[in-house]
Amino acid sequence: MSVDRTQVLRTAAALLSRKATATMDEVARAAGIGRATLHRHFAGRDALVRALEQLCIEETEAALESARIEEGPADEAVRRLVAAAQPVAPLLAFLVTENQLFEGDGQNEGWARLDARLVAFFRRGQEEGTFRIDLTPAWLCEAFYGLIGSGAWAVADGRVAANDFSYMIAELLLGGARRSVEK
Repeated sequence: MSVDRTQVLRTAAALLSRKATATMDEVARAAGIGRATLHRHFAGRDALVRALEQLCIEETEAALESARIEEGPADEAVRRLVAAAQPVAPLLAFLVTENQLFEGDGQNEGWARLDARLVAFFRRGQEEGTFRIDLTPAWLCEAFYGLIGSGAWAVADGRVAANDFSYMIAELLLGGARRSVEK
């Protein structure tokens, strides 16, 4: 039987985002594979988490590409970005809580690329007059990650319908980030 490594990673992310202390045995059971099979793919928890992080970075970069955040008005780009990020949301939900991950050079470079692109996007929105200037672009980037992660948890727990994910996150982010027009 062939093991779909990406599906194992997605299952691990879903489990670990709900139960951060899950053992490798629990991850294997959730993925429907044996512990030995899991260990053939990931030597231990650290290797599993590093693989989750790499997958998350790759998929978030792909989401940024597909959302075309450099194009059009920033508020429209936010809606595209949130929709494009929905599939990677469970990975982000897990990883934003794993602060020990920010130690390896390779991973730091990946997160730095993501952060730089998102910060530049939010800065562009400020410069075009769409986003508030009293919130730093770095904070808007962190708020984006936090809302995506919280949305993933809410969907996984059944508190929010998956179909409402994009709308609710985009509206909350834009409602808080948008510069009000004074009359």
